Amino acid sequence: MAKSMTKKDIVMKIATDANIKQIDVKKVVQMTFDVIIDALTRGEKIELRNFGVFKTKSRKGRMGRNPKTGVQVPVQPKRVAVFKPGLIMKAKVK
Repeated sequence: MAKSMTKKDIVMKIATDANIKQIDVKKVVQMTFDVIIDALTRGEKIELRNFGVFKTKSRKGRMGRNPKTGVQVPVQPKRVAVFKPGLIMKAKVK
């Protein structure tokens, strides 16, 4: 199973590689995440060239099923965040 990288791991890697204090990197990383979340909340698309695109997608309501009881339950329509990787990411992750 692959190891999970956390926000702390990202901050430590950037701080080490760029020789910047971890606290400063942490602020920038968190602010970046906050900007992305705020834009998605407003329904905006975030396009990061050579990395990928974040956007929201509407899911229709449907009838679901409780896996324990088998009883049908309505699932409300909702918006979800989706990510589509860019060409460079696709090529490197292969």
